[in-house]
Amino acid sequence: MATGSSSPAPSPAAEAARAARLYLITGARADLSGFLEAAVRGGVDMVQVREKEVSDGVLLETLEEARAVTRRLGVPLVVNDRPDLAVLVGADFVHLGQDDLPVDAVRRFGIPVGLSTHTREELDRASADYVGVGPVFATPTKAGRAPVGLELVRHAAARARAPWFAIGGIDAANVAGVVAAGARRVAVVRAIGDAEDPERAARELRHALPA
Repeated sequence: MATGSSSPAPSPAAEAARAARLYLITGARADLSGFLEAAVRGGVDMVQVREKEVSDGVLLETLEEARAVTRRLGVPLVVNDRPDLAVLVGADFVHLGQDDLPVDAVRRFGIPVGLSTHTREELDRASADYVGVGPVFATPTKAGRAPVGLELVRHAAARARAPWFAIGGIDAANVAGVVAAGARRVAVVRAIGDAEDPERAARELRHALPA
């Protein structure tokens, strides 16, 4: 009979997040399918749809389009804030903010959960399958939220129990510093979403990340 105790095995969802390196967050866009295909060719290996400015019907159509592309390409799909729609489209994760429903409540939908964290305390108590750490740098996608800087990245590298992604204002010009602070995974919005060549932008970022 075995003695002693051991840590619980990581969930399949956590393992999928741990395997990812470059996480793209995008809203609805007219060229969504082609954009996602180019980004994945360049090295994106996790995709979140975050869209707050459209009706539920339009959002559902956008998520279904993204799900079709990501399923075909073998890339996990994350839905921001909406566990109901995440379940409807068969997404791999739902992503929550600190002011959204609690992680344990959302797990009742039967879907893995990611969580944004902005402080050491939030990171240390997080019980999600993966966490976002940031915003590392100032970014208009999180207007009004002060950047956390590289210190929280260093804390995550030393203390985080779940797979984590540095996020917030990260691009090809500063990603090396984020990696030097201990990040193995990053999440981006504008660095790929605003690029003239999304595939090339994704490739440059992916090459800067650890294997």
